[in-house]
Amino acid sequence: MMPNSTSAPSLRIVIVGGGAGGLELAAKLGRIHGRQHITLVDSRPFHIWKPSLHEAAAGTLDIHQEGLSYLMLAHMNGFSFAQGRLLSVDRERRQIVVDAVNDSQGQEVLPRRDLAYDTLVLALGSTSNFFNTPGAAEHAVTLDTTENAEQFRLTMLKAMAQVDLAKVRNPSARLDLVIVGGGATGVELAVELTEASHVVSAYGLPNFQAERDLAITLVEGAPRILSALPEKISEAATNRLTELGIRVEASCRVSEVTGDSVKTADGREFPAQLCMWAAGIKGPALLADLGLPLNKLGQLEVNERLETADPHILALGDCCSVPWRDGRTVPARAQAAHQQADYLAKKLTARLRNTAEPAGPYVYQDHGSLVSLGQDAGVGSLMGKLAGRGLFVSGTLARLMYMSLHLMHHKAVLGISRTASLALARLLMRRTRPRVKLH
Repeated sequence: MMPNSTSAPSLRIVIVGGGAGGLELAAKLGRIHGRQHITLVDSRPFHIWKPSLHEAAAGTLDIHQEGLSYLMLAHMNGFSFAQGRLLSVDRERRQIVVDAVNDSQGQEVLPRRDLAYDTLVLALGSTSNFFNTPGAAEHAVTLDTTENAEQFRLTMLKAMAQVDLAKVRNPSARLDLVIVGGGATGVELAVELTEASHVVSAYGLPNFQAERDLAITLVEGAPRILSALPEKISEAATNRLTELGIRVEASCRVSEVTGDSVKTADGREFPAQLCMWAAGIKGPALLADLGLPLNKLGQLEVNERLETADPHILALGDCCSVPWRDGRTVPARAQAAHQQADYLAKKLTARLRNTAEPAGPYVYQDHGSLVSLGQDAGVGSLMGKLAGRGLFVSGTLARLMYMSLHLMHHKAVLGISRTASLALARLLMRRTRPRVKLH
């Protein structure tokens, strides 16, 4: 689609953060208004759909093949891309500072830059919240970034190889992995690792048998896993994990993480050569420097129109706290970021065209939740006008619907037609295991 020539000639929209919401917003606006008005800033050159990071951590998804180039997306969708980490925001002068970019040898590729804006949209995502748990930051791995996922994958492979060698002298040697946090990320990772480990153990690890030598424990502080979702989903997921040999410990609060164990408040201790932390989120530390109101999790407080206390700064996604209903806030989900991008696209289009912005607030529509429980399984609830109740789905149907969410995201950021979407869907359907990255 050609950019709309009716956009005001001077207005500059800068979007910081190329995650699901930020990238979709840049793509939608770029296709209408063009690169002279829309700039996306991200510290990395490639985009990865964050809900798929658990697959990258397990090695069943190659981040180097899955990643979409921001420069390619900018060319396709008509926005500008500036690579670099956000260093600071000068609200008075309305400009941001983007850090220099160096290559693997430390040579500067792009210099530090100042970017002016008329409207700044912050879509910085979130980081893991360790809740001041002793040792967690030092010894646990998170899934905040692609680098985290790759680090975990390589560490897991190394640990499996060490157990394989140790089995020669010690038949009881095994790999103990503890995942802290029974939300969607922790549950999906536990299943993905279980399935992937059976494939990995066949590649040059003759003594390692995953069903015998890999022990995964999922620790959750709430009374049940997936506590934010309906109880039926939680029960189905617990049954699936148990079938796979994954130990589930609910109502179990972690008090300390050490180099070889996870300790709980009730005095128990789980051995752990590896610990993955997936127990909560908080806003990026940079937000504290903006001088704008934050909630107790360090997220920007915005109103129902996604506006901060600064009229020139908007926010969407996990980095902000959006009012919802009954005193609650919008949950940190990909579908929320997708909806917020749609809302802001209309709002900012009006701003660029110097017309009245939509008077209505952003209203989160909960379409349900889907959780992947392996290659051929999943659970979820679909919210709709079914007498006010959700429709429970499970098995292959839920898994296929989960994959369709990824497809919808690709369609939004690539701007592809329905025919191309169906072709991409068929490609995704063929992406089955065993395909495990070993190097």
